[in-house]
Amino acid sequence: MKHRSMSREETGSEGKKVSMPRSILFVAGEGLPFIKTGGLADVIGSLPKALAKRGHDVRVVLPLYKKIIQKYYGKLERLGTVQIHSGWINQPATYYTCKVGDVTYYFIEHQAYFERDGLYGYEDDGERFAFFQRAVLDMIYFIDWWPNIIHSNDWQTGMIPLMCHACYADDYRYQNIKHIYTIHNMAFQGNFGVDMLPSCLGLDYSYFDNGSIKFDTGISFMKAGIVYADKVTTVSPTYANEILTESYGERMDAVLRYRRGDLWGIVNGIDTSEWNPKTDVRLAKNFDGRSWVSGKKANKTALQKELGLEERDDVCMLGIVSRLTNQKGIYMITDKLREIMGMDIQFVVLGTGEKDAEESFKWMEAEYKGKGVYYCGYNEDLAHKVYAGCDLFLMPSLYEPCGIGQLIAMHYGTLPLVRETGGLKDTVQPYNQYTGEGNGFSFWAANADDMLYTIRWAVEQYYENRPGWKGLVKSAMSTDVSWENSAETYEKLYYTVCNWSEK
Repeated sequence: MKHRSMSREETGSEGKKVSMPRSILFVAGEGLPFIKTGGLADVIGSLPKALAKRGHDVRVVLPLYKKIIQKYYGKLERLGTVQIHSGWINQPATYYTCKVGDVTYYFIEHQAYFERDGLYGYEDDGERFAFFQRAVLDMIYFIDWWPNIIHSNDWQTGMIPLMCHACYADDYRYQNIKHIYTIHNMAFQGNFGVDMLPSCLGLDYSYFDNGSIKFDTGISFMKAGIVYADKVTTVSPTYANEILTESYGERMDAVLRYRRGDLWGIVNGIDTSEWNPKTDVRLAKNFDGRSWVSGKKANKTALQKELGLEERDDVCMLGIVSRLTNQKGIYMITDKLREIMGMDIQFVVLGTGEKDAEESFKWMEAEYKGKGVYYCGYNEDLAHKVYAGCDLFLMPSLYEPCGIGQLIAMHYGTLPLVRETGGLKDTVQPYNQYTGEGNGFSFWAANADDMLYTIRWAVEQYYENRPGWKGLVKSAMSTDVSWENSAETYEKLYYTVCNWSEK
C-alpha cells in the first residue's frame, strides 16, 4: 500500500475539512517526572508537555524500572502482556500506562531486565534495550495507536528506525511511521558485538556487512539511529557543528557528515513550572526579576545556615550542581582550588562522580571550614536552594551538548560562568563591560588558567561593579529559557518530515 502523509486537515466525504491528529511517540531510557540520571530525563519531562500544549497527541514510553515501581506503581493502569520475539529473545512484556497533564506515558515491565538498582551500565545492556525497543514497536500494534512520528533518544533507542522497517516490512502502518533520532551525548553510543544482530535484534548480518551499523568489529545502536532515521537532531546548534569534527565526533563524525543535510541542532529549554523562583516551594523566599536582590539575600542566608557556612549575605557565593567528571571540566576547578578559595568567596558543590574529584572537594570542605562545603550525592531540594542562593554558577565543561544547569541558573538570577562549547556557547552571552550586554561570563580555551582568570574577573564585578552586576542579573532572568521556542523548532522539523501543513 502506498504511503500517504498525514496532514493537519484533510477533506472528508462531504467535502468539509476535518482535523487529523498529529501524533508523536517519544521513546527514551529515562524521563521525568518518573526517573532521572541526566539531562535526557529533563527533556523527556518537558518537550512532550510543550508539544502537547501546542495541540499534538504526544505520548512517551519508558522501561518500568524498580525505582518507578517503588514510587508510582499504584498510579499505573495495567494494559496487558505480550510475548516479545526478537532474535533469540522470547520474553513477556507487560504494558502499563498513566497520564500526566496532557501527555500519556507507557511503561514496559520486565522484572529481570529492568527491576535493578541502576538504569544502565550492566553487561547485558545490549540485550535489555534490544528487548525494550522491540517491545515498544509491538506495543504500537497492541494498543492500536499508530503515531505519525517515533522520536527516539540516545543509544538505548537507536535501533528503532531500522527495526521498524526491517522487522515489520509487511505492515504498511509501520512503514508509514517517520523517525526522528536525537543525540544527547556522543560519548554514549551503545556499541556491542556483531552477534547481537541475530541473537537479540532479529536482524541478519547484511546490516553489518554493508557498513550501515558497523563500528569497529561490532555494531553501534547510535550509528543505526543516525543512518536510518529520517532526521537526526542534537541539543544545540553549536554541538551539531562540533560533532562533525574529529575532536567532538567520538569517531562517528564521518557518518554525521554524511547526514549533515538532515542534522538539526535545537537547544533545550527547562520546565519553567518546575523551575520558577517566583513559585518554588523549596526556597526560603520567592522572588522574581523585580525582587531578586532581597530574594537572593534571603536564600543565601538560609543556604549558609543549612550548610554550616559563615553567615554573610554580602559574600560572592559560587555553586556547582553537576556530575563530577572530566567532561564537566571538574579537574580544571580542582587544579585551582587553592586559588579559588583564596578569593573572598564561598563555594558550594553538589554532585557525585569520579573518586579523585570527590576527594578534592572533601579536602576543600575540611581545609576551608565555613567557606566551602561539599555535598556528595544529589539532593533535589538542595539543588533548588543552590540555584537560588548562589551568585555564580560554574560550568567549565570540556564539551557540553546543551546543558541544563546554566539555563536554570539564569532563571534564578545566578550568573553562569561557562566554557564556550556546545549549548553553553549558544545560551550564555558573555558580559561586555563597555556595552553592559550579556547574561553571564565565559572563556574559550580549555585550560584552568583561563577559567581562573574569568572567575577572578567575575568576582571583581560582583564587588566593584554593582550596577553592571545588577544589569547582568536582570538580563539573565529575562532570558527566555522555556521550551516554547524549542518546541516551535521541533514542530518545524516534524512539518518537514511528515509534510504537515503549517497551522
